[in-house]
Amino acid sequence: MSFTTSWLGDKEARRVVEILQERLSALNDLHLTLKHIHWNVVGPNFIGVHEMIDPQVTLVRGYADTIAERIATLGGSPRGTAHAIETDRSWDDYSLGRDTAQAHLAALDVVYDGFISTQRAGITETEEIDPVTQDILIGQSAELEKFQWFVRAHLENAAGELTHAGQHTETGAADQAR
Repeated sequence: MSFTTSWLGDKEARRVVEILQERLSALNDLHLTLKHIHWNVVGPNFIGVHEMIDPQVTLVRGYADTIAERIATLGGSPRGTAHAIETDRSWDDYSLGRDTAQAHLAALDVVYDGFISTQRAGITETEEIDPVTQDILIGQSAELEKFQWFVRAHLENAAGELTHAGQHTETGAADQAR
């Protein structure tokens, strides 16, 4: 890192940049996953889901920009390439192609579970090191959790039970939701 902030030491800045780089790759991957769903959803609820996804795509793309700019602010060099996504990821590639709205939404719920879990881990880890970064992650999490609520609203019955309850993989959730 050629430039570090005066308010963080080199070690702390490097750690925050590592956390943010993983978040940047996760956001870039989520953006691509959301667009993939947008293009591949079919069935009776097509238009509602198709149109529900676009605002999520726009917001996630903006979040990636915010994270990349924070990395630069801390003296790092944000990597926004496909290779960076592959290198930084600890998750599998999205596994559904053309499929029903219910299948995609159940799979997307699993994606959001993983994304939000790792986002919250970043929130916890940046609390002491850099509360400004933590604040960015918290703000993003609130909207992403709301989007997950939108997704789950399509998958719940009146008692609040999810069609894909107990499933922890995209394909398992999709199969159970169909």
